[in-house]
Amino acid sequence: MPTIKSSDYMQMLHEYNKTLGNFKKILYNNHMKRILIKISYDGSHYYGWQKQEGKATIQGEIEKALQILLMHPCEVFASGRTDAGVHALAQTAHFDMDINIPVSKLADVLNKLLPDDITIIEAKEVSPEFHARFSIKKKCYEYRVYTGKKKDPFIANYTSWLKEELDFQAIEEAKKLLIGKHNFKGFCSTATAVKDFNREIYSIEICKKKDYIYFTFVGNGFLYNMVRILVGTLIDIGLGKLQIENIKQALKTGDRQFAGITMPPNGLYLKWTQY
Repeated sequence: MPTIKSSDYMQMLHEYNKTLGNFKKILYNNHMKRILIKISYDGSHYYGWQKQEGKATIQGEIEKALQILLMHPCEVFASGRTDAGVHALAQTAHFDMDINIPVSKLADVLNKLLPDDITIIEAKEVSPEFHARFSIKKKCYEYRVYTGKKKDPFIANYTSWLKEELDFQAIEEAKKLLIGKHNFKGFCSTATAVKDFNREIYSIEICKKKDYIYFTFVGNGFLYNMVRILVGTLIDIGLGKLQIENIKQALKTGDRQFAGITMPPNGLYLKWTQY
C-alpha cells in the first residue's frame, strides 16, 4: 500500500475543504431564504426584546419557535430593541431559513408555536442584502397616557396615568424645537452605548381622545429611552415644571439634567417601521 506524504495529505485536505465549502455555498444560494416578519406583542411579562440568559424575552421566544420548526438554532435580527414592559404593534425582524416551507404559511405555523401574547402578523421573503435594522428608513413610536380621575387596573400595563391638567399650547410650542435633526444626547439614558447621538425627528403629533393622550413620534431612529424622555419632557412642560429654555439647553449642551422625567415603559408602543 503506497504511503502518502504529509505535504500531499495536507494538499488533499485543503482541496477537500475547498470543495466542501463551495458545495455549502451552492446549497445556501439555492435553498436559503431571508425572511422578514412583522410582529405584534404585549411586552408586559417580558424582559424586553433582546434574549437574556434565564429570562423571558421576545427574541428568545421567537428563536425557540424557529428552532422547533427548523430543527436547528436560528438567530433573529430586529429593527431595534424594545425595553422590558414596552409593546409593539408592528415590530419587524429578519432571519435566514433553509427549509422549503411556503412563506405564505410561515406566520400561521410560527403562531402555533408562540405564546398568546406574541403574534407574527405576516412573513415575506426579502433580498439577501436586506437587514431589519440597517435597512430601515423610518420608525414610529406611540406613547399612551391615561388621564381618567381614577386608576384603571385593566389598562395599568398598557398606559401611564396622569391626573393633572396639561397646558397643550405650551406642549405644542415645545415640540417644534424637537423636530428636525439634532444631537439628542440630553434626551437619552446616560447608559446609552453609542458614539453618534444625532437623530432626525420628522414629526411629533399629540392627540387627546376622551381620557387618553397619544404622543406619536416618527424619526430615522431613536436612542435608548429617548421617546420616554421626550414624552416626559413635554409633559413636564405642560405641567409648568419645565420651560422652553430647558429644551434649548438640553439640545445645546447634551446634558440630561435639563430634560424631563423618563416615563414608564408600559405606555410605549413601537407602532410601525418603514424600509
